[in-house]
Amino acid sequence: MWLRPAGIFMRMPDQDPAPIDGSSGEETASAEPIRIVLADDHAVVRAGLRMLLDHESDFEVVAEASDIDGARRYVRGHHARVLVLDLNMPGGSSLEAIPTIREESPGTQIVVLTMQKEPAFAREALSAGALGYVLKEAADDELVEAVRRAAVGESYLNPKLGARMASEPPPGPPDDLSPREVDVLRLIALGHTNAEIGEQLYLSVRTVETHRSHIQQKLRLSSRAELVGYALQRGLISAERERTA
Repeated sequence: MWLRPAGIFMRMPDQDPAPIDGSSGEETASAEPIRIVLADDHAVVRAGLRMLLDHESDFEVVAEASDIDGARRYVRGHHARVLVLDLNMPGGSSLEAIPTIREESPGTQIVVLTMQKEPAFAREALSAGALGYVLKEAADDELVEAVRRAAVGESYLNPKLGARMASEPPPGPPDDLSPREVDVLRLIALGHTNAEIGEQLYLSVRTVETHRSHIQQKLRLSSRAELVGYALQRGLISAERERTA
């Protein structure tokens, strides 16, 4: 289970600091704790996250959710300042739920915690309104900092993923394709089935089929070979990745 190495963050003092020159100082010790909702469909993962966050004296985990509806309900009911949200959740797409949660609870910031390392997911999560994007493999080192930053309106991105995003700028939606259609096209070109694409993008097979139909209509292409050629020309995939797909 995740354990945060000692010494990375200072704990809040148990008592209020003595005033200096009659001032109250920063008064961080007496500030309200950062109220957090955890949303992950695996109970064991939530237990590990709770242990990590409960170790911080200025954090308060107020609820745990196992699906999207529960996350939305607990965020509203507990007035959470930060929602830690897994991308792979029952009840719909977590990415698509981010704008809804932000609209329903504008005082709540969202930190995405996921196994997805592809820059496309990070870009979509951040553009949808999330302030943090943390990989589960680095949660013990990064989640506490991401939550603290989100609580004061600052962003946090996994450093390695941020470096990849900087070196691989998004090509932009070509030929009137939406960002989601670009994601679907990229996976089609890499040889994934509709079911595999749906699993990776958290979409139903029927939704993937609809996206595929729209892509073919917009591009006036029908075969996978034509789609692969288009994706290569537009830099959506590399020749090396297509050969190894």
